[in-house]
Amino acid sequence: MGQKVNPVGFRTGIMCGWKSRWYASKKEFAGLLVEDHKIRKFVKGRKEKFGKPMYPAISKIEIERTRDEVKVVLFSARPGIIIGRKGEKVEELQNELQRLVGRRINIKIEEINRPEIQAQLVAEDIAEQLAKRSSFRRTMKRSIEQSMEAGAKGIKVQLAGRLGGSEMSRREKQIAGAMPLSTLRAKIDYGFTEAKTAQGHIGVQVWINQGMYEEGEIYGADAQEGQAPKKPKRTYKR
Repeated sequence: MGQKVNPVGFRTGIMCGWKSRWYASKKEFAGLLVEDHKIRKFVKGRKEKFGKPMYPAISKIEIERTRDEVKVVLFSARPGIIIGRKGEKVEELQNELQRLVGRRINIKIEEINRPEIQAQLVAEDIAEQLAKRSSFRRTMKRSIEQSMEAGAKGIKVQLAGRLGGSEMSRREKQIAGAMPLSTLRAKIDYGFTEAKTAQGHIGVQVWINQGMYEEGEIYGADAQEGQAPKKPKRTYKR
């Protein structure tokens, strides 16, 4: 069994912030946590008539809570589809989420400029190609090339399952560029999804090295001020 740590969880609170930002008492915490899960599951799992996702290309969903409302921030590479004509689809989503959780919802949509270096979107794209019976090696190679051309410093793609319709499940991995998983300053994005094929589900994992965190992006901005000096000051006895 491999000792692999989720790169996003590994850096949360040190180099990057939380995806759910709110505070609650012990009594309310569990209920609000379940609400967050319901919101994310509803937005990512909503399908149209022919099985296509109704809100496509969403890499992550951030949730902030105040006393009055729940602010849901959707990071999408295709914001126009989510907004709809004159904002109809956003209003519909807002109303349905309000019925789901029973609170006032405020939806904000952020555009992703380079979807090729967002690990979750790359993983979902690979899963979509695999579901269409595309060759898994060719799909992996093309995704790696696209990410590296878009400016990624490194990428690792791993597939697990009955690849190519084989009887026994196995694991295939391809790496390009640098992947410093233990370096906290490295901005490593991680994505996971499952491709639903006729032979069974295939797990798709993607790690993308987006470079290094800048000083302004670090979550603990005042951490340097609180650091102990490297050399202890010499004390002189009189």
